[in-house]
Amino acid sequence: MSGNKKGYSTTSQKHRNFVSEPMGNRSVRDVPGIGPVQGRRLEDKGVTRADQMLGQYLVSGRDQGQFQGYLKKTTGANAKQQSDAYNGMREWTNNNM
Repeated sequence: MSGNKKGYSTTSQKHRNFVSEPMGNRSVRDVPGIGPVQGRRLEDKGVTRADQMLGQYLVSGRDQGQFQGYLKKTTGANAKQQSDAYNGMREWTNNNM
């Protein structure tokens, strides 16, 4: 978990839940940074589960720019949403792979 100067967490509860639990068959909407609009756009393209997004993260070579570019192109995610999703995938893989 990261923190700011006052020691408060700067990660969301959604992020903390995502990185601390098995991937399983979780919805793509469980990924940090993926809200209802981005989730629907991904689902419309056949990406319904978080593990499918994990696959895209791994195919991108875990490269931040490449993965965030995919999210922008695919979902229209803004910079914060892209970063939140990348950080969630990065931390999950660091903890579980």
